[in-house]
Amino acid sequence: MSLTPFLRLPLTDLTGCLINHQTYDKCGKFEMKMMECFEAYGLERGKRECADLISDFQECVGMTKQLMRFHAMRNERYKQWLKGERKGSEFFAESPRVDAY
Repeated sequence: MSLTPFLRLPLTDLTGCLINHQTYDKCGKFEMKMMECFEAYGLERGKRECADLISDFQECVGMTKQLMRFHAMRNERYKQWLKGERKGSEFFAESPRVDAY
C-alpha cells in the first residue's frame, strides 16, 4: 500500500487532494482517522499500528462484508424456493412504502 504517487510532478501535487473520501458522508471519518494515525506513526510503522483503522476504511469503501451477507441471504432464499418452502411470489421481501425513508 503506497500513499505517494509513482511519479511526483507539480501536477500530482495539485490534483492529489481531489481523490479522497472526505466529500462522502459514509467513509470520510474512517479515512480521516486512518490518515491521522499515519501522520502520527509514519507510513511503515503506521501499517502495523493502524491496521485496524486501515481494515475499517477498506471495509467501508469495498463493502465486502455487506456484499457477502447479501449473497448469503439471496442464496438461502433461492434454496428455500427450490425446496418449495417459499413461493415464487414470496421470493423477495415486500418493498417498503415509497415515503418510508
